[in-house]
Amino acid sequence: MTLPLPPGARVPARTVWVNGRLVRGEEAALSVFDRGARDGGGLFETLRVERGRPFAWERHVERLVLAAAELGFPVPPAPAGLRGALDELLAALALADAVVRITITRGIAGGRPTRAGAWLEAEPLAGRLWPGTRRGAADAIVSPTPFSPGWLGRYKTTSRLAWDLAREQARAAGADEALLVSPAGHVLEGAASNVFVVRDDEVLTPPLADDVLPGVTRALALELCAELHLRHRELPLVREHLRWAGEIFVTNSVQQILPLVRLDGRELPGRDTALRLLAAYRARVEAGA
Repeated sequence: MTLPLPPGARVPARTVWVNGRLVRGEEAALSVFDRGARDGGGLFETLRVERGRPFAWERHVERLVLAAAELGFPVPPAPAGLRGALDELLAALALADAVVRITITRGIAGGRPTRAGAWLEAEPLAGRLWPGTRRGAADAIVSPTPFSPGWLGRYKTTSRLAWDLAREQARAAGADEALLVSPAGHVLEGAASNVFVVRDDEVLTPPLADDVLPGVTRALALELCAELHLRHRELPLVREHLRWAGEIFVTNSVQQILPLVRLDGRELPGRDTALRLLAAYRARVEAGA
């Protein structure tokens, strides 16, 4: 069952993959009885595709499957089936460079077995890059709203209103990203990214024990620190770390490794470490690793 559109509303005439088939426009519908629509019971992954190749595909799908198991979701579609759906969707849209989102839901209760809802959507990569990504350095703000993700912050759920509102604060300030700080003053992550600070030639990032998202690009950045012999560790960060940082950078799968040039309007002194890590990251992408 789907609801009619409000008067004047228009559905994008875009092809998506929903529950096993390609559909377009108004056919791309989710039942109001699906717990993803009713209760926000969904998980998603967003990844970058270049030249038709999804980067870090296995890591993203592994995180999705593990999260579904830990949160008691119905079994999602098999990874091989999702990869076939991705290839089918990219071919239908004639996209080689894209941002792809995979979403699964808790499905409609009462079935035996209950089946997860699933859909894939893709958009041109260029349209999803932040202005700062195109410039090679971004502006950010510290969100003025204290942030308490709780234990669900470890998962990429579709219930992301608090994160989305922080992004709106950044946009209103003309910035690319908002950094989130707990009521106790701990710097946690960005609204759509993980955050790193470089201080005294050491790369620091908040620990996963702070209920931050275990980002795929975050993990790759830490691996690259080891490869490049950069001192690095997970450490609870506070606002003072931001004030005295030699560099601050953020990571996510679409923007990759992105140095900040300004925070709350204040110029930041450097970005050499972030650019070294980005070069190593891009080498992995080019190699298809």
